[in-house]
Amino acid sequence: MLDLKKQYLEIKDEILYMLNEVLESSQYVLGRNVMELEQNIRKYHGMQEAIGVASGTDALHLSLRSLGIGKGDEVITTPFTFFATAEAILYVGATPVFVDIEPETYNIDRARIEEKITERTKAILPVHIFGHPADMEGIMEIARRRSLKVVEDCAQSFGASLHGKMTGSFGDTGCFSFYPSKNLGAYGDGGMIISDDSGVADGIRKLRNHGSKGGYRHECLGYNSRLDEMQAVILLVKFKRIDEYNRKRREKASLYCSLLSDVVACPHEKDGAYHVFHQYTIRSTKRDLLQQQLRENGIPSVVYYPIPLHLQEALAFMGHREGDFPVAEQAAREVLSLPIYPELDDGDIRLTAEVVHRCLKG
Repeated sequence: MLDLKKQYLEIKDEILYMLNEVLESSQYVLGRNVMELEQNIRKYHGMQEAIGVASGTDALHLSLRSLGIGKGDEVITTPFTFFATAEAILYVGATPVFVDIEPETYNIDRARIEEKITERTKAILPVHIFGHPADMEGIMEIARRRSLKVVEDCAQSFGASLHGKMTGSFGDTGCFSFYPSKNLGAYGDGGMIISDDSGVADGIRKLRNHGSKGGYRHECLGYNSRLDEMQAVILLVKFKRIDEYNRKRREKASLYCSLLSDVVACPHEKDGAYHVFHQYTIRSTKRDLLQQQLRENGIPSVVYYPIPLHLQEALAFMGHREGDFPVAEQAAREVLSLPIYPELDDGDIRLTAEVVHRCLKG
């Protein structure tokens, strides 16, 4: 699905030089490279604050906790996402409340949110799934009117935007993952939180460092969630190229669409949205057959996500049943993600398209 070695070989010399500088400095945690990365990402998104943390999951968890979300609260989110989205809500003692998705973008359906709001609702946690921005303008209108916090899960959307405004810059916080497969990926785990609220940011800085601002004075019970210098320098090298990486992803997606739109449902890009195609996800009622045919031809593909969150065994205590969120459930039965990354050869895309056509057109 992703050939990280191709990318590494293109930037190898710079990566090794920067890593050697860290080794020579012998400063490995929350040093000058982390601060430089935080500054760059803050400016890129037009925000006042950026805080590096150990993972995208921690970004969500520490955001919710710093915003005061806790036991007895409800957080509205999507059932069609990676498990960490709900996991972070449960970590703070709150309850995920699921809202079905849009069939075209697979993002949370803004039109269904208000019917799920109760007196216990404290926040909305939209996910910009596969790199397409959620309807943040509509979501923020609801949040302002109902006095709700908004935490954006931007794990798959670094560089995406809606009407020129970057994902992550709409809500109270924007949460990013730097897992190696992401559009901006480290060589291990890492995450970042952006915000315009200095109080929330200060709270997160304490939480990521055992509840301390330093000097062995601990003001609260915190966590060990610090971004390290080795990952920061790798991300600094890649950050300089992120717009080019995303542009190339969009080119690959456009080629896929031109070749596949007559046989499958291709990804949708709404007016005003800038999709960064963390995944190129097609849809077919013959998904399983198609995946088998691709596999037999040596072409990888992945189903993101085969089991919606409300049907996951770990969340069985919530009492959901099949049929509760039919749009998400249908998507889980039909979606299939094909290889997409900046260095992907156009010939491989054409070969993939040929296999898809042979399978579905007979």
